[in-house]
Amino acid sequence: MENERLMILRTEHQMATAKLHAETGTSTPPNNNNTDHLFQLPHVRRQLISLTGKAFERSLLWRLDWWNFFKVLALAASGYRNDAVIIVGEQVMSPRGLTGLGLDTLDSSTAEMKEIFELFASQNDGADRTYPALVHCTQGKDRTGLVVLMLLLLTGVVSDEAMTADYVRSEPELVVEVEERMKEIRKLGLSEDYTKCPDGFTTEIRRHLQERYGGVDGYLRFVGVEKKKLDVIREALVA
Repeated sequence: MENERLMILRTEHQMATAKLHAETGTSTPPNNNNTDHLFQLPHVRRQLISLTGKAFERSLLWRLDWWNFFKVLALAASGYRNDAVIIVGEQVMSPRGLTGLGLDTLDSSTAEMKEIFELFASQNDGADRTYPALVHCTQGKDRTGLVVLMLLLLTGVVSDEAMTADYVRSEPELVVEVEERMKEIRKLGLSEDYTKCPDGFTTEIRRHLQERYGGVDGYLRFVGVEKKKLDVIREALVA
């Protein structure tokens, strides 16, 4: 059977791995990469990409006022990382909302975006083949939604209405796990809004891409993806 590629846009793996070991009564091995909770799928190559990585975290820190900025640094340095995360969640992430964080991701996570779209553009055969591909994150709607939206924009053949309708379909599908997700979200200092698909997400992302970068092609060229690779992705998606 040919291999498929599973692309995971990770952030909360440490929390999920800790939860798994707590439920099973096992300990986390030293130097663990926090992926124990992920299903091991046969014939699948997994590619872990931290879309909201260090650059994104720095962009959040710079939005804090000076008092909270130094408070967060002090807490993190003293081993109180969870307390530091709550401050960032309450003071920055919650006011920004999911749409604002999507815009921040575009502007700050340029290296990660390049890595993602370089993967989509790779044309290797055999074990390293890219397609078919599954993109996923924790809930499969925000980081995943951002990347899939950009892919749809790149095709140039999908209407705004269709992209918006596709994005908001995720919300009712997540109702069954809202209570469990809320336990984790509250630990980050966030509200129930983070379990939803905000109105205007796709419209604002597209507007930002157009106004700041000249569109999705301009953005991806800006982060370092060559035009010929964008053509490869486009051809693969609309073939």
